[in-house]
Amino acid sequence: MTNSNQNLASSQTEKKNLSAKSHMQSSQLMQLFEDELKDIYWAENALVNALPMMIQNATSPELIDVLTSHLAETKEQITRLEDIFLTFGKKAAAEKCEAIAGLIKEAEAIMQDCEIGSMRDAGIIAAAQKIEHYEIATYGTLRQFAETLGMTEATHMLKTSLEEEKASDEKLTIVAVSAINVEAAETKA
Repeated sequence: MTNSNQNLASSQTEKKNLSAKSHMQSSQLMQLFEDELKDIYWAENALVNALPMMIQNATSPELIDVLTSHLAETKEQITRLEDIFLTFGKKAAAEKCEAIAGLIKEAEAIMQDCEIGSMRDAGIIAAAQKIEHYEIATYGTLRQFAETLGMTEATHMLKTSLEEEKASDEKLTIVAVSAINVEAAETKA
């Protein structure tokens, strides 16, 4: 193949790839991806406000450490989400996440209804793990959408957030089973 033929073939392949990418960027899956991204962006911002309340109500130093660490991660996840929006030329936007709003409301009720100490700590862990499981499901789905859409950079960033959420859930389980749940079980109602 001559040099000019190679350049022509390369140019045609490039145009085909750009056309496929453009098509994916306007697909229904891309719209769903963007909608779900807005949802989790709202959720993470709401959690930045809710986690300090959970930290303030917790009494276990281990639980306070896990929640404080997760608050810092949540702030990083917000920045990561903003970067993901930029990867496809959008400004980060939030759309109310009814699921997280409900889970935060439930966490508030648990903290209000539970006696201070191990009982409240067990309730905070239960509420936090419900939130973590929602985030794990959302980040897992978004990661798969990004992969299908050929959004390599977004895929990697979403995988990082997914792994952080899984690790936080595991840390909450360790704190719960190491002492808090046993103490709460032994406390008379």
